[in-house]
Amino acid sequence: MFEIGDKVFYPMHGAAVIEAIEEKEILGEKQLYYVMNIPLKDMQVMIPKNKTTDLGIREVVDADIMENVLTYFHDGESQTIGNPLHRQRIYMNKMKTGDIYEGAEVIRDLSRIGKQKNLGAGDKMMLNTARQILISEMILVKGIEREQATHLLDKVINN
Repeated sequence: MFEIGDKVFYPMHGAAVIEAIEEKEILGEKQLYYVMNIPLKDMQVMIPKNKTTDLGIREVVDADIMENVLTYFHDGESQTIGNPLHRQRIYMNKMKTGDIYEGAEVIRDLSRIGKQKNLGAGDKMMLNTARQILISEMILVKGIEREQATHLLDKVINN
C-alpha cells in the first residue's frame, strides 16, 4: 500500500514519513510494520501494515487540495454548539476522521468563537491540536518550515 519515503497522515498525530518497512515478531506472530517518523511530535511509531486502513492512515493531500483547505476558513457557517463539552466531543470526532476539511472546520469554528469571546481551556487545547496537525501536513505538502506554515495559517485565518 505505502512505500518507504511516502508522506502519510495519521489522524490525531499529524503528518509522517514512512522511513522503513520491517518484519517484527511480537507475541510469536510475524507481521510487517511501517516505521513512521512524525516530525510534529518528534517521534517514531510502528504501525502494522494491515492496520493502516483501520487507523485512518492516508496519503497527505496534494497541493491543490491544500490550497482549497486554506480558502475554506472563510467559507460556510460555523456550527453553533453552546455546550463546551458537547462541542469538544463533536470536534474530537471530526479530527479522528483524519479528513483535512473536518480538521479545518474545527479550526475555523473555534477561531470564530475565539474572536467573539475567550475560549475555555478545552477549546483552546482542541484549537491548538487541530492547528498543529494541519500545520504538520502543510509542511510536507508545501515543503516549507514550521514557522512559515504557522505564519501562513495565521494569515489565512485572520484575513
